[in-house]
Amino acid sequence: MTAYHDDEWGVPISDDTELFERLALESFQAGLSWSTILRKRDAFRSAFMGFDPEVVASFDDGDRQRLLDDPGIVRNRAKIDATIGNARAVIDTAHDFGSFAGYLATLVPAPPRRLPRNARQGDIPATTEVSDALSADLKARGFRFVGSTIVYAFMQSVGLVDDHLPVCFRYRGDEGVTP
Repeated sequence: MTAYHDDEWGVPISDDTELFERLALESFQAGLSWSTILRKRDAFRSAFMGFDPEVVASFDDGDRQRLLDDPGIVRNRAKIDATIGNARAVIDTAHDFGSFAGYLATLVPAPPRRLPRNARQGDIPATTEVSDALSADLKARGFRFVGSTIVYAFMQSVGLVDDHLPVCFRYRGDEGVTP
């Protein structure tokens, strides 16, 4: 958990494969602990062929069964089917916007919102108006398992918002200068 936080969480990502992986992992996390997903991350990467959207979008019934039989991942049929379908939706969205990252940039304001200097753990929202809008738009584009809470966690993960607390070494104040 510490390495993930220190090295990845909240760091901006623009690679569509990495974005797809994070969205898939956040979807699989729904109802589970993040530590469970991180422990299984390598198995997820292997099972989903590195989360290459083109490869995952081509998965067939045999691949679906292989995933359902894989004890290294979360074997939830709805989440597996959503991930396969979401790969297709990432490809379609990237086609429309040049990239999935380009699409996200049209809906999520830059630079990322940061927490104020007096923020505490309880000040971090589970959803925002932006995550509500992004969730609705993703659903309209055919994505599944992308409710506003999952989408906000995804936004945190890939650096679209910056929810590092002032006590964290990664925190940057409103003016962008480390305190």
